[in-house]
Amino acid sequence: MPTQSDVARLAGVSTATVSRVINRRGVVTEEVRARVESAVEKLHYVPHAGARALALQRSGTLGAIIPTLNNAIFAEGINGFERCAQSLGYTFILAVSHNDPQQHAELVMRMIERGVDGLLLVGNEHDAAGFSRLEKAALRHVCTWVYDERARAPNIGFCNAQAMHDLVDHLVEHGHRNFGMLAGLSANNDRARERILGVINRLNHHGIALPPQCIVEVDYVIRESRKAFWQLINNDVSAIICGNDVIAQGALLEAMKMGLRIPEDLSITGFDDLELSAELQPALTSVDVSAQRMGEHAAKALIDAVENKQAVESRKLDTRLIIRRTTGPCMDFR
Repeated sequence: MPTQSDVARLAGVSTATVSRVINRRGVVTEEVRARVESAVEKLHYVPHAGARALALQRSGTLGAIIPTLNNAIFAEGINGFERCAQSLGYTFILAVSHNDPQQHAELVMRMIERGVDGLLLVGNEHDAAGFSRLEKAALRHVCTWVYDERARAPNIGFCNAQAMHDLVDHLVEHGHRNFGMLAGLSANNDRARERILGVINRLNHHGIALPPQCIVEVDYVIRESRKAFWQLINNDVSAIICGNDVIAQGALLEAMKMGLRIPEDLSITGFDDLELSAELQPALTSVDVSAQRMGEHAAKALIDAVENKQAVESRKLDTRLIIRRTTGPCMDFR
């Protein structure tokens, strides 16, 4: 098996120069870099991961713990996170908590034991003991899909409550006054709770109440949202605000099954702006959270913090209302 000395000999440089090229540290000319990389390729040299980690005092690995694989928006965010990490020379470990706080805490410990250099989490609602372990281990971490200046950990994401404001304003401007909400399950989910709160507060701003019976929490499953749809439609609502696009897709399917015209008889909105939402007939009005860009920012922030031995910098990202064919004027307003 070829060694670093073999690479140095073939490239006509010192082993220190080979190390700088392989580990992307220090300054080398492009001509020298090309010679070293050519020698690495010719010899099929593979750096020893343990030795490299020891030399750099880091593993070159990022971790991520997400709540579920059933929601495509997490796949988009993790895709951006992994691609950015890979482009910067880092590998990636993914774990899924299945929305179980105890399992999440165990996964945090496993990430620490694995020696990852940085960790992506979803949401700010996590066990305080888990944050303490991360801080004691000096493991840089960032919470995504949320933004709260008061949060204990750095945040790279958006304000879920504020993200609902443009959506509510859009519906109110079209004359809607009777609302229902199919929200995500709020237990152990600060993002779902903030979206509910954002809708309630913005409707109050317009002098409109959202009665408790018009808020139904449902799992992020199309089948479940189709069932929950019937708990709202009997309340004479003209618009249904959904906690995410998966829930909205279920509501849309059930509304069309019962013969309602969308948006003439009922307006429906989603959240996340999944790729499928633009292809539906009618296409779904939603909120674009730029999940892939969020993942890229999170990876870059973690790696910058690791390599420069600094704190992770928080960053607030904007959301954008995407108006499509599932929303329109309320019939009583036209």
